[in-house]
Amino acid sequence: KRRIPNKHYVYIIKVTWSNGATEVIYRRYSKFFDLQMQMLDKFPMEGGQKDPKQRIIPFLPGKILFRRSHIRDVAVKRLIPIDEYCKALIQLPPYISQCEEVLQFFETRPDDLTPPKE
Repeated sequence: KRRIPNKHYVYIIKVTWSNGATEVIYRRYSKFFDLQMQMLDKFPMEGGQKDPKQRIIPFLPGKILFRRSHIRDVAVKRLIPIDEYCKALIQLPPYISQCEEVLQFFETRPDDLTPPKE
């Protein structure tokens, strides 16, 4: 849980690059959802827009509207889908799994280097 700029949950992801380097990054669910939208826009055929049977881009559940008291429960329920999504994403052909959007998403950002002490 983070409190700046407002209260929200982040997911802790251990990234292992092909050269063996590992880093820990922190991402909000909304950032995963943004990546998903970018992937579907960039790769409409692989996203199943013309033929759903052709879809190879993994599915990520959409945003949920919920009461404040349910935020933690929703965050916990998203752990497995996010884990599965990341694993499936990096198993895709290199033209997708190594595209600029995916690489940028998993790159270390300044916020990742100085995580909150909570």
